[in-house]
Amino acid sequence: MAAEARMSAFWNALHFLRPHWLWALLALPLLAWWWRAQRHRLNAWQGHVDPHLLRHLLVRGGRSARTGMVAAALAFVLAVLALAGPSWRQGEQPLWQAQRPLVLVLDLSSRITAPDLPPSRLLQVRAKLARLLDARAGSPVAMVVYADDAFTVAPMTDDAANIRLYLDELSPEIMPVDGQRADRGIAWAARLLSQADFHNGDILVLTDRADGDASTAASAARTKGYTVSVLGLGTSAGAAYRGTDGTIGHAALDAGSLRALAAAGGGRYEPASSDDGDFAALGIAAPALDAVGVSTAAGGKAWRDEGYWLLIPLMALALFWFRRGAALVLAGVMWLPMASPARAAGVDWWQRSDQATHAQLQRGADAYRQGDYASAEQSFTGIDTAEGQYNLGNALAKQQRYDDAMAAYDRALRLQPGMADAVANRAAVDAARKRPPSPGEGQGKPGQQGSGDQASPGAKGDASDGKKAGQQQKPSPSPQDASTSPSGKPGQAQAAKGTPPQRTPPKPSPDPAAQAAADAAQRERMRAAMGEQEGQRTEKPSKNAPAVQSETAEQRERRQAVDAWLKRVPDEPGSLLKAKFRLEHDRRQKEGQ
Repeated sequence: MAAEARMSAFWNALHFLRPHWLWALLALPLLAWWWRAQRHRLNAWQGHVDPHLLRHLLVRGGRSARTGMVAAALAFVLAVLALAGPSWRQGEQPLWQAQRPLVLVLDLSSRITAPDLPPSRLLQVRAKLARLLDARAGSPVAMVVYADDAFTVAPMTDDAANIRLYLDELSPEIMPVDGQRADRGIAWAARLLSQADFHNGDILVLTDRADGDASTAASAARTKGYTVSVLGLGTSAGAAYRGTDGTIGHAALDAGSLRALAAAGGGRYEPASSDDGDFAALGIAAPALDAVGVSTAAGGKAWRDEGYWLLIPLMALALFWFRRGAALVLAGVMWLPMASPARAAGVDWWQRSDQATHAQLQRGADAYRQGDYASAEQSFTGIDTAEGQYNLGNALAKQQRYDDAMAAYDRALRLQPGMADAVANRAAVDAARKRPPSPGEGQGKPGQQGSGDQASPGAKGDASDGKKAGQQQKPSPSPQDASTSPSGKPGQAQAAKGTPPQRTPPKPSPDPAAQAAADAAQRERMRAAMGEQEGQRTEKPSKNAPAVQSETAEQRERRQAVDAWLKRVPDEPGSLLKAKFRLEHDRRQKEGQ
């Protein structure tokens, strides 16, 4: 019953993605007639020998001719069905949509503090923009604010959350000079769209009035392919407001000038409402699709074209048209790559040499992150590039084969002289090799993470040394991506605490107490190393001093004072915007803009 249900579901779902190709099947009888006519015309004996004698002179080949005709007809039918695109199942498929970008141009003059949209125009705009940004998540959006001049709050981005961070900080106080130059805001928005290489887009101006210069700027933006729409803030009755200079003024909505502005920009005008109906009427409540623009990917399901399955029997039938023995040669050539030793070794014949090297580096990086340094060594071996030899040295250092690691670093430096990471790691490995062993160490296997494994400075994927000697070369992946140093400073090669074990791996200690003591000592070395790298240690310990020193009272007091000072620093994006706009305004004044 289950098999019958599956078969029934298959036939119910079977359809063709390009069914018009099935009309080509009507040509099959015509092709069969042409086939017979060609064979009859090519038989030259029929014009010279009587038919009742011809059948005794010719070798009987009717069966082979009929077989060839049937094979040709079947191949034609398979080719037509494959072109028609049979499909019976759906699969995940990326869907690409071209979305129109949007630039929000907000009037931050002192008139926006008028309370005719309770509690104020500014608070209403903040709430409405927050909902708009949520609705347009994933689509390109930018924000510009203007008073006497225009400034960028956030450039074009697909992450609307970056803009939402600044909504609560938008107020007239962050603007350097008060005023209401909507023309500069529109021109600046068009500039952002042009810099982002958009040839189409929407500009939404949020203000209560506009002048002739603003309409001229909107017309100029329209000629570049950008549509300027307007959202009116306030009411026709208006309300009093206090300017930044302390004067009292009256701000009212001038719907006529805003309609003229929208008409010049080829967009629409809507007064602000308490809900999101105004954004829907303007056509910006959701990301709009456009034929030209930046594409963003989304997931979806689509019917899969299964016509390629019919190519297998089609190619098998095509073998009948080869000369005798050619089919065996063709099959042998197709089997050769799969039967070769290189194929068995994991070589992909469809990859270029650089792609194969990249895949080999990736396998080594994955093994390194998992702590399998022997497998990482095998993957990095044979990569005759500076990066490959550098990563090979890291894998060898993790196995405490310091001489081999230094040789690998030397090869990397010969291929790329002055490679900072290789120089730093080589010096760290050399220092670790020369350091005498300390008590309680050398109880683990080489390359094994744990208390008995002294991390070499050249291998930066392990946290046991408390630091890393350098960073991985980009762009190909390497094991160093798996961790970061406590200080985050690349290329810093400091000697790891303690001493690596002997090159000949000793037997593990059967004493659990000794092992626990070694673990505790290793953790203390980690903390000490992290403290040194953060600059908390200034003097070098003497030879007779203990290997691990605790933080001094003076250092602890200084660190606590710094932490307390950092906690008192307020996190105010508005102050950052104000300082940024002030610097930009001063620069423009000096340059005469």
